[in-house]
Amino acid sequence: MPASLSHAHRKTYDAILAHPAPHNLHWTEVRSMLGAMADVVEHPNGKLTVTRNHNVIVLHNSNHKDTGAQQIADLRAFLERSAQASPASDAKGVNLLVVIDHRQARVYKTELQGAVPHRIVPHDPDGSGRYLHNVSNDANGQRKPEQRGYYEAIAKSLEGAEAVLIFGGGTGASSAMEHLIGELRLHHKDLAARVVGSVVIDEHHQTEDQLLAKAREFYTKH
Repeated sequence: MPASLSHAHRKTYDAILAHPAPHNLHWTEVRSMLGAMADVVEHPNGKLTVTRNHNVIVLHNSNHKDTGAQQIADLRAFLERSAQASPASDAKGVNLLVVIDHRQARVYKTELQGAVPHRIVPHDPDGSGRYLHNVSNDANGQRKPEQRGYYEAIAKSLEGAEAVLIFGGGTGASSAMEHLIGELRLHHKDLAARVVGSVVIDEHHQTEDQLLAKAREFYTKH
């Protein structure tokens, strides 16, 4: 995948991964984004073969203005699967930033501006987004268990990094950042030793460039 996407392509990428799925995502926008980040082959029968990080999806070249719900679901699964096939675009020897909550983790190389992050999301078998919320169980007041696989996938994406900085919201049991740090200390002590800091932020009010600037400032000082 190219190191960066345009703002329009990044917006389309985020829309595909959003829950619930958008209802007005134009096929031309999806087709343009795929051409910028994957190998796309158009066949005479109207189908597209899209290949990214050795993952393949076959799509129908839509004649409709908007992309159908099933096509978006298939694309979401493809993007998640193919992103995890190439953790952090080779993290070896670089400084990484992890921005995490219970919905997703984004892993950035801090040296790059405008980079598309490696995204990791919890397993969501029915596409409803139910498992992406860490909320109390209505029946007994107990919290739903954290998904170990989610944090394992994040740990895998950090292998080989020189240093790791983590940004997240919340504190204590409500913090995905704290859960990640705990998992690293328990199961990936070598990675835990490379975590140089964890910072509580309000990511929803900061752009990606602002987050990366904050991370670079942290690394410069430390």
